[in-house]
Amino acid sequence: MMGRSWISFITDYGLEDGFVAACHGVIARLAPDARVIDVTHLVPPGDVTRGAHVLAQTVPSLPRGVHLAVVDPGVGTARRPIAIEAADGGFLVGPDNGLLIPAAEALGGIRRAVHLRSAPDASRTFHGRDIFAPAAARLAEGADPASLGSATADLVRLPPPLLLTLPDGFTAEVLTVDRFGNVQLAVAASAAPVAVGVAWSDVTVDGRPAVAGGTFGDAAPGGLVVFTDSAGYLAVAVNGGSAAALLGVSAGSHVTLRVR
Repeated sequence: MMGRSWISFITDYGLEDGFVAACHGVIARLAPDARVIDVTHLVPPGDVTRGAHVLAQTVPSLPRGVHLAVVDPGVGTARRPIAIEAADGGFLVGPDNGLLIPAAEALGGIRRAVHLRSAPDASRTFHGRDIFAPAAARLAEGADPASLGSATADLVRLPPPLLLTLPDGFTAEVLTVDRFGNVQLAVAASAAPVAVGVAWSDVTVDGRPAVAGGTFGDAAPGGLVVFTDSAGYLAVAVNGGSAAALLGVSAGSHVTLRVR
């Protein structure tokens, strides 16, 4: 039981229907002492990449336990339901569509994985309630993952985001855009291209002038600022506005930063 009494929960279910409550109910019946942290249920429908990034950037701040994630456009198909034991001793439960892998890597890597058994009466369209929530609850109660299914490997992984180093900067994929319009780039600040290491006295983002700073207020009102965000990635923001709207980008878009 040690370290498993917490269950984090992230989905694309939204809040208009009873899907989230149904999963909570299953967990409450099977693991009444488990405490559930709702990360978000507002992942865009079917956006596995967005869900994976949000989960991976959140799990380092969460207590060790079971991380239940359901963004599952392939529900009911040949894609496998899985549980992963991470190197930190925690667990991740969800579909084998790449959703869980970045979070597992954020927790030190994959120790083992199992292909979860499906109940005979499981719905073809609601594995969150009928497969994933029960598995998360049983792991929270101390079950050995091997008792929930068979060992598996060769898990599905998402393609790596684009990062192209240029002589005077880089072109990078947008990982996420938050509700403030801040644009997170696929560039870890600790491993940024060499060109970024110079003094950023003159920076452009997609040809627009920007400043390098530590927070939003380092730019003039309405101005662009490049900074290291709370997850350790380079990001672009507008002081008092939306960088995504100004640049016309969304997750998956490409942004070019140059240092002149």
